[in-house]
Amino acid sequence: MMIKGVIFDLDGVLVSTDEMHFNAWKKLADELGIDKFKKEDNKRQKGVSRMNSLDVVLSKGNRIYTEEEKEELAERKNTYYKELLEELNENGILPGAKECLKMLRQKGILIGIGSVSKNAPLILERTGLIHYVDKISCGLDITRSKPDPQVFEIAADKLGLKYEECLVVEDSFAGVVAGKAAHMKVLGIGTEYKQLRADYEAPGLWADINWEVILEE
Repeated sequence: MMIKGVIFDLDGVLVSTDEMHFNAWKKLADELGIDKFKKEDNKRQKGVSRMNSLDVVLSKGNRIYTEEEKEELAERKNTYYKELLEELNENGILPGAKECLKMLRQKGILIGIGSVSKNAPLILERTGLIHYVDKISCGLDITRSKPDPQVFEIAADKLGLKYEECLVVEDSFAGVVAGKAAHMKVLGIGTEYKQLRADYEAPGLWADINWEVILEE
């Protein structure tokens, strides 16, 4: 079935905000006296919800928190992250991303965003990528995070497409699993693209990707 829509994850696929996420989580960890939270732990947070990311941080400490306390901590981290986002502009767009979006638009392909981040609309506004996007499915729309397919299913529904007519572009294993669970083809990119087990793979959107084959298979 021909692909009529491409649904992109945001962080690490179109925009680079990994460092901002890490710095916000690190600030929270330091405030909680958790000095064992390191850059390698940040990799475990890729593609998962804010609360699951918080659990990664708290697992490095010794204290047990109530659900109410965890909600407050997650909101505090998000405040730090949004402060960092004030510095975000088009320089945060990853290589090849804008060119890829333009190319797909010229081909008449619908473009969606499938991100668990509740800040996805803000990030798209700050970078100017909002002008290339038809529909957004994000943390504000979902009750279940990746690897559950909900965020991609909602994106396809908003685009008015069958799930089989959509291609997902992801940089996390959880995202690839979610895309396949939605019966969508998946293009895996990023530093670990060889390990993602996606249908198609490339180091990044700047790479020589055979879009004609992907879109028409």
